[in-house]
Order: sequence, then structure tokens, then C-alpha cells
Amino acid sequence: MEASPSPAPSAMVDGGPANAADLYFDRAVMARSREQLRIENGEVITHAVIIDRLETTFDDGDEGYAWDVQGRYGGDINRFWWKSEGEGAFDGDVEHAELQLLYSRAITPYFDLQGGLRQTYRPEGDRTDLVLGVQGLAPYWFEIDGALFVSNEGELTARAQAEYDLRLTQRLILQPRAEVSLSAEEIPEFATGAGVTDVLAGARLRYEITRSFAPYVGVEWSSAVGDTRDLIKANGDDADATRVVLGVRALF
Repeated sequence: MEASPSPAPSAMVDGGPANAADLYFDRAVMARSREQLRIENGEVITHAVIIDRLETTFDDGDEGYAWDVQGRYGGDINRFWWKSEGEGAFDGDVEHAELQLLYSRAITPYFDLQGGLRQTYRPEGDRTDLVLGVQGLAPYWFEIDGALFVSNEGELTARAQAEYDLRLTQRLILQPRAEVSLSAEEIPEFATGAGVTDVLAGARLRYEITRSFAPYVGVEWSSAVGDTRDLIKANGDDADATRVVLGVRALF
């Protein structure tokens, strides 16, 4: 039997009003319903604190500490982010610490565009930077975070990092991580040369006691490169470091 042709779309479906239910129900009631739907599906406010790294480091007999913590508050499109990271030695001063305060807006389902301020502390001197960056989830589940920084001294620097969770079991996860830093000019105050300045690579093996708490152990290697390496060695300092790390990762 020959199939009958499909009926043509009605005028109401093809070119009728956007809120056709208003023809049958009270418009004020439908307006309240649509607003509630918008809130429940697109304007839900969420917040989180992510302790990505809180660790003790061991390097050639020296013991230190490091942290990498961030948090967010907002909806699916617009959010406020704060980020803090740093490191130091238990028997010395903080070697580096920074705090970023960022406005974040979703530009794709997987990436946010972020802008704001960063305050950096180092024993050699402090800096305040304007920040423009992106953060999100790349194909194959790589977590990406990259940013450009323009300091109050006019210095242009950049940093990019990527990490990946390789799930060995339901609770045991291996996380490789890599980071690269760049500078548009030489900054003698920080023994920083122009071009690529530092590279870092490491891996951490964590065990998720719960999804929100996981101790880990790992190893991390870092090296200054290019002109930065020459400046550091000229100051009599080591340009390479290999560290064993022991810490926890937590979500709140």
C-alpha cells in the first residue's frame, strides 16, 4: 500500500506566536511558568571550592609546600572565579604566591572567557596584573587553563597548563600535568628572559576515598629554559628541579 503523504505543518507551528500556550491559558500564569523554567534550567546559582593541590614537596633533602586552590560562584553563563597558588620552603619565606579575581563568561558549552586582576607576591617584588584567559575542557577530556598577564610595570607574560585524569580504576586516578610560561621581554628583577621561560611536567597518583577527597603521591620536574636559564645560572642558582610530592585533593 502506498504511504500517504505527511501533512503539511500547520500555520500555527510554522509561523504562529512563540508562546502559543498564551492562546489557551492566562498570560500572567504562563509568564510566571516560563520564568520559573528559565531559573531552573539556566539561572541556577552554584558554588564550589576546589583544592586541586595541597602538598608537601621533597627536593634534594629540602622540604617545602605548595598549593593550587580555586573557587567559583554563579550560574551557567556568568560566574565569579578566584584562584590562588604558590609555594615556599618550610625553613624559609614564601617563594611565590598569587591571587586572581576573575569574571568568567561561557563562550562555548565547554570553555569560559575570563578577565580580571592578579596580585603576585615574590621576595624580589610584587606585581599587579590585568588578566585575560580561557579555561575549560578540551576534546578527549583535557582540562585547559591559559592566561595573558599585563603588569603594572607594563610587562607582558603568559602561562598555559593542561592536565588529564586517567582513570585506572573507579577510585585510582593518574593525573599527568604540564605547564609552560612565557614572557614578551626580559625582566631582570625576576631573572626572567624573553620567550619561553619555564616548563613543568609531572604526574600525581590519587586515591579517591570519596569523590570529594583524595590523597595523592607524585613526582614533578621543572626547568628554566632559554634566556631565563642563562640568567638563573649566572646568579648561581639551579635551573632544574625534581620533586616528590605528597598531598590531598578536595572539593567542597
